[in-house]
Amino acid sequence: MYNWLLGGKDNYVVDRQAARILLQLVPNYGELVRSNKRFLWRVVRLLAEQHGVKQFLDHGVGLPAQVNVHQIVQQVDSNARVVYIDNDPMVLAHGRALLEENDETAVIEADVADTEAIFGHCEVQRLIDFERPVAALFVSVLHCLPDRADPVGMVRRVARRLAPGSFVVVCQLTSEDAQVRSQVTEFMRGCVGTWGRVRRRCEVAACFDGMDVLAPGLVEVSSWRPGPGESVPASHACQEYGGVGMVR
Repeated sequence: MYNWLLGGKDNYVVDRQAARILLQLVPNYGELVRSNKRFLWRVVRLLAEQHGVKQFLDHGVGLPAQVNVHQIVQQVDSNARVVYIDNDPMVLAHGRALLEENDETAVIEADVADTEAIFGHCEVQRLIDFERPVAALFVSVLHCLPDRADPVGMVRRVARRLAPGSFVVVCQLTSEDAQVRSQVTEFMRGCVGTWGRVRRRCEVAACFDGMDVLAPGLVEVSSWRPGPGESVPASHACQEYGGVGMVR
């Protein structure tokens, strides 16, 4: 569904049908998906260029896009290293074909909530030096995780294991309207079975406890340092909400 909304070709009829129904529930969802991807691009470029981050852990990467994290950060530093994490067989098959372009990138199979397995994976240990700053990305993935996976606790566990000066990037689908949260959550669970839920902004904010949040703070992601010519859409009942925290 996400791939189709981004204009990709790696999707099926059932994905397109479900996405069209979702657009009836959340008319701006396609806009949210696109602005979320641009948020990711802006963040990783800023972290690489202005903060010198050379190591990235992308939790729940999803299907490859036209522009991916390693392509952005390796333009800044060809030695920058990126590990993509997912447990979807289709994502893994496509990802390994398209994302492992050089020795500084890897795609690993793991549950994003299993921090021990991720940090202990041989490819993570090969590529990532946890004595140095790392950017841990949780972009549009937490709403896919049920509460029993403790997504807030997962983010905090990862942050605790990162060196000072590391960064944590989080955004997820939110709404302050209880009816919208319920309708979208019920629909998505019906589509994919195990899914998380649309959450409130305060639940996203809880991920950043103990971190220094970069300006402009936690916002609807199209408002996070938009580039020249990037418009900030009007507020809607559903938003991709989040920001960037620096580990102390």
